[in-house]
Amino acid sequence: MQEHHQITSSSVNITWVNDAYRPLPYLYLTLSCAWLLSSLFWASLTWRNRHFQANNLQWTLASVPLIKTLQLMLSFLFWYSCLYSQICSLWMSFGVYITGVLFQTASFVSFLLIAHGYCIMCENLSIYERRTTAALGCIFYLTLVGYRASVPYFTALLLLNYFISFSVIFNHISQNLLALREQLSVIEDDDVRALHDAVHSKYIMFKKFRIAMQLVALGEAAIYINVDDSPGTYWIRLLIREWAQFCIFLYIGWTFRSQDLAPRFSLMPTEKAPVGFMLPPIYRVELDAESFRELSCQKWQIGVVANSTSLAKKLEEFSGSDSSATQLFQANLYQDSTSNKFTFIRSVISELLIYR
Repeated sequence: MQEHHQITSSSVNITWVNDAYRPLPYLYLTLSCAWLLSSLFWASLTWRNRHFQANNLQWTLASVPLIKTLQLMLSFLFWYSCLYSQICSLWMSFGVYITGVLFQTASFVSFLLIAHGYCIMCENLSIYERRTTAALGCIFYLTLVGYRASVPYFTALLLLNYFISFSVIFNHISQNLLALREQLSVIEDDDVRALHDAVHSKYIMFKKFRIAMQLVALGEAAIYINVDDSPGTYWIRLLIREWAQFCIFLYIGWTFRSQDLAPRFSLMPTEKAPVGFMLPPIYRVELDAESFRELSCQKWQIGVVANSTSLAKKLEEFSGSDSSATQLFQANLYQDSTSNKFTFIRSVISELLIYR
């Protein structure tokens, strides 16, 4: 078995290639088409449903399938030129290498954003969360580059980075599930039905995401445990790995796609509440005028409906600079019947108490 190489500044001429690699161009072309269609569908769905919810997370996730499509297309061009033109471009192989590293890094950064609850539990990440996410992403990128370049000791560093990243992801998922369970408990105990569907939808999302992350962890472990490097089965192992990866990302993308979710799904604080934050209980108390004058409990916050204008001002002061709740109240106060006014007022105040 003899190979003849003629190296130039930008390519390698090869007169012989193992026949086991013949299926690779067609395999890469099929996979690149699948990822391209999924990325176009994702962008179209996000654009069409941009009015239903804040979709900053969805636009961030859109970069992942685009990078993967570029990697697979470069892989197709590389192997096609090698097999049928006997010219393997070094620059193209370097592009495959770089886009592969970028894809894995972008994937883990996206997983970290979802685990933090970005655009699900809060509108923005705190400064600490941004810094830790950026630091983990940079360290993951550098260790992955060192591992792909076969630098000594970088295999151990990459495994350590995987362990830290998955620990952070599962820890934040558990915190979000705990916070959502507490919110559901308060909502069910105090019968705040207006928020139940939205909170329950978020709870189901994080449960599905936890399952997906467990599959990702098992898949990454299987890749590094596998010691079969024979060329004859390379395309089979590649097909299994790539389709498993595609199905997992399809599952995550479908779970967090832009859609017309439950009412008030986009109602969330600017930043996440501290760990251990307990929601205040909400009660309805009816008093006559004489009993109200004698009431002296300072721990209670009681709102009395005088007229729509004064109540709107109170709600605006309570909610801060954002007057969306006030506008929502004013729009519905004049449409609802008298019997439903107090129910709607209680619903708005409940939302302000929970999500402030």
